[in-house]
Amino acid sequence: MKFMILITLVAVAAAADFDSREHIPIVAETRQEPVDGVSASDFEAGNGIRFAQKAIAGANGGSNAEGIFSYPDEFGNLIEVRYIANEFGFQPQGAHLPVAPPAPAHVAELLRIAEQQRAAGITFE
Repeated sequence: MKFMILITLVAVAAAADFDSREHIPIVAETRQEPVDGVSASDFEAGNGIRFAQKAIAGANGGSNAEGIFSYPDEFGNLIEVRYIANEFGFQPQGAHLPVAPPAPAHVAELLRIAEQQRAAGITFE
């Protein structure tokens, strides 16, 4: 499932210029079929799209993957996404991705108080 999400993201990036009817060649591709639960693949397309991933068999029949993909945006800037996909979900990282603002200062104090209450056995229902 995680791999399908990744392939969908790459396909969306590749389809960004959907008005173009030109053939975009794959200029490089390698694959390592699964050996002892480890597989890898990478490719590069003629339009600048690149993808590389390594996957390792995880617990309960799942898999853990990490990789990177990049593509040029409409202004020619290189967009790069590094990711980990495991039992905690798909975790992308990239300079172009939005980041939540830091928590207000009083939140740390509230978390400290809550931890003290838990340690003292206080519960709220």
